[in-house]
Amino acid sequence: MARFIFVTGGVASSLGKGMAASCLGALLQAQGYKVRNRKLDPYLNVDPGIISPYQHGEVYVTDDGAETDLDLGHYERFTGVSLQKTDTTTSGKIYADVIAKEKRGFYKGGTIQIIPNITDATKEFMTSNITDEDFVICEIGGTVGDIESQSFIEAARQLENELEIKPMFIHLTLIPFIASASELKTKPTQHSVRDLLSMGIQADILLCRSEKVISEDEKKKIALFCNVKEENVIQNLDTSFIYELPLQLHKAGLDIQVLKFFGLKYKENPDLSKWERASERFYNPKHEINLAVVGKYVSMLETYKSLSEAIMHAALANEAKVHIKWVDSEKISKEGAEKYLGDVDAVIVPSGFGKRGTEGKREAITYAREHKLPVLAIGLGMQMALVDIAKNVLGIADADSTEVNSVTPNPIVSLLKDLVKKEIIFCELKDDKIRLGARDIGIEKDSILYSAYGKDTISERHRHRYSFNPAYKSKFIEAGIVFSAYSEDGEILEAIELPKEKHPFFVGVLYQPEFKSRVFEPHPLLVSLIKSAIKK
Repeated sequence: MARFIFVTGGVASSLGKGMAASCLGALLQAQGYKVRNRKLDPYLNVDPGIISPYQHGEVYVTDDGAETDLDLGHYERFTGVSLQKTDTTTSGKIYADVIAKEKRGFYKGGTIQIIPNITDATKEFMTSNITDEDFVICEIGGTVGDIESQSFIEAARQLENELEIKPMFIHLTLIPFIASASELKTKPTQHSVRDLLSMGIQADILLCRSEKVISEDEKKKIALFCNVKEENVIQNLDTSFIYELPLQLHKAGLDIQVLKFFGLKYKENPDLSKWERASERFYNPKHEINLAVVGKYVSMLETYKSLSEAIMHAALANEAKVHIKWVDSEKISKEGAEKYLGDVDAVIVPSGFGKRGTEGKREAITYAREHKLPVLAIGLGMQMALVDIAKNVLGIADADSTEVNSVTPNPIVSLLKDLVKKEIIFCELKDDKIRLGARDIGIEKDSILYSAYGKDTISERHRHRYSFNPAYKSKFIEAGIVFSAYSEDGEILEAIELPKEKHPFFVGVLYQPEFKSRVFEPHPLLVSLIKSAIKK
């Protein structure tokens, strides 16, 4: 029977609840248990896929096509467990489902209320679709006291009395350091725990985020005033390498205290050697390179969270330190690529939506192609790689993507719905078809992709509405462009390359490889890109 662990936060947002939940999952796996992470977001949006990246960072995509909060990316990267649509929800989704049931007569004319209707729907989400997991770790977004998340916390409180095995509550708080007094202050944590207690929940473990070491006396004080065992006041120190966190939290006793709470067997010294090796490689690299990421949302780096993590994974695989230079694509279109790319060893042009910033992305790809810089173009980046080749290699001066110019006379890239007539996952927001989630892809042998993956069939995650227009296929092939991958049915172009004799590494992919990268299973394409940059 699954045991439930609820992770809540207090004092301030952005303390790292998602990281804590991810690390706990990894530690419980090292102890020999099977885990599943879940996220309950308090905002009222029904579809995270249409929230501005400036609001919540990247939209993460699962294998089954769920567009989710970026914390699901943390869960997958730390635990390696592929999550599903049933592992994420929002207040908006819960309310929408209840209202839809009411309209269908499900409640037989009864009054619809937060308690019990909303809380019952929330409990159903928390406890359903569980198979053989030993632990389900539910992160409740927001901060204790926020009005939006109160129904989630109330649902968790009710489950404490309903589940056969009593759940655990881990509360993440901040212990601020006041420089003028040269002291760590515990009062904010005391207030946060009191707020949680006022909602009927007593924290079992306090995970205390701080930039300074918390003394034993301070731990005793926190334990006394917060009604928590002293050994369950666990420090969560800042670190420069996030994959060192499982080591830190194990040393602080998190996994052992959790297993003691549930009366389960535990190992004093579980095998954490892979995390130790990752830390060793991070702090003692053999190579260093500079890599530019040319994007349109670089003022909000959380938009590229999975990409930056995937770069780190590939860097560790190459025993390298990669210095990422974040470049606003609009600055390239105004000031030229040389100014921003003249000092880098490789370039990544990531995905995005809409016209803004696309000219700078195309110019960055042109510069990388002409200066033999290893370059990986992803999603919208691949669109711009196709446009660059059409304009500057094939000589089609007015070539463009219809995402950028809807009336271009030479639509090198067009909407999927205009190119592919069969059914694709439908996006209800617009009258377009969007391809979401994992799809099988066939790779051509004798290509960079085949060298990277070592196999001719792969599965990658997608999030796009546009694709290459096959009417131009013969022109590209005549120019020596390699079409190295297609969708399983052969209808959608998935990847292009320049031949190895013409360029050390020039690859464009329609899918988003960063969503499949894991710290111990780095993505082959990014590993190959960094390897090429080191070699160059």
